[in-house]
Amino acid sequence: MMGGAVRQIVPKPLRRDTWGPFGWLPVDDTDPSDGSHVLEFAWGDAHVNRIAHRRDEVAEVPGGLRCEVLFRHATHTQVLMPLDTVAVIVVAPAELAMTGLPDVDEVRAFLIEPLDSVVLHRGTWHWGPYPVGSDSVTLFNVQGRRYAEDNASADLAEVGIAVDVILPE
Repeated sequence: MMGGAVRQIVPKPLRRDTWGPFGWLPVDDTDPSDGSHVLEFAWGDAHVNRIAHRRDEVAEVPGGLRCEVLFRHATHTQVLMPLDTVAVIVVAPAELAMTGLPDVDEVRAFLIEPLDSVVLHRGTWHWGPYPVGSDSVTLFNVQGRRYAEDNASADLAEVGIAVDVILPE
């Protein structure tokens, strides 16, 4: 990114209260709150697979990774679970346009441990998850089969603001 602003964020651990604006964290079937959230697939195309993300898909910066583009899906929720390594995800609330600094100030990052899972609300802006301490992460993924037709993006570099995610050592 040339000549734009850079915002640095440090990923936080996953907690229900801080993750709430972006989705929910699945709970044990014995938890009284189990079933209080429902997956949504407006096109009736729920699909389960494994996907992977590599560190070399994004720019590295001293101490971390650079987030220049956020994505979202207006037609479905999405479930992500790292299977093999700690990963970092960047998110922002669905109602934001992601067109300038006030929106970018609402961006957050979270660390996801292997076998922990997150659910993204419909429309939640997201980047990753990307691996923290290895070259790649394999993810269990539940999303709409036609996600490519519903994959809006916000180019933060284009509006002159990138987000550097400072990773733990």
